[in-house]
Amino acid sequence: MAISPEILSILACPESKAAVVLEGQFLISTDADTRRRYRIEDNIPVMLIEESEVLPEEEWRKIMVKHGKV
Repeated sequence: MAISPEILSILACPESKAAVVLEGQFLISTDADTRRRYRIEDNIPVMLIEESEVLPEEEWRKIMVKHGKV
């Protein structure tokens, strides 16, 4: 089961409060300064800053372009 569009629309990056996009088994912050990636385990987003990753700018930008966010 995937994350529903309704749930996705209310989720936000806990660090920047920016919207997130779903990319595979990850939620990616749309904030260019933080570029956080949060994993999804058993269909549950792990939205903990200390367990997230910071994406390299080029990788983050490609994902944002794919989702129409840049």
